[in-house]
Amino acid sequence: MAKSTIQYVCSSCGAKAPQLLGRCPVCGEWGTYEEEVVESQKSKVERSRLANNKAQRLQDVVATEEMRLDMHNGEFNRVLGGGLVPGSLVLLGGEPGIGKSTLALQVLMQQGERKTFYASGEESARQIKLRAERIAGDAENLYISSETSLERILEQVKDLEPDM
Repeated sequence: MAKSTIQYVCSSCGAKAPQLLGRCPVCGEWGTYEEEVVESQKSKVERSRLANNKAQRLQDVVATEEMRLDMHNGEFNRVLGGGLVPGSLVLLGGEPGIGKSTLALQVLMQQGERKTFYASGEESARQIKLRAERIAGDAENLYISSETSLERILEQVKDLEPDM
């Protein structure tokens, strides 16, 4: 949740100050400043979104079939419920060394014409290249980055505009 800030407002003339003042510099009145909590714009948007999210009966919810992208990997499609929903986020979890990075790279290399982006905070570009050669898939539209800064990764995504 976003932070709220406090400002002080003169009840006589409406002048605002970042700290409590004894005398208003605008109207000259004494003891008129009152504390006011100011919500950030993010808080207002968050509250508005939550206000529109009311409880409803399950049977009243309209369920529509989501469009899914074929990942060209039968087992991966099955685990995802029939493919990847555009705009979704998938978290691969498991013990170290179990093959999460290899699976992610393999799936991205199977995407053919789709422009894909693989960012790794643990491996160098050379290590990713060696694994890709072992997998022996199509990497023509696969872009890789060995980066640990989320801000820089997001900049790369913005510049590259990958499909995945």
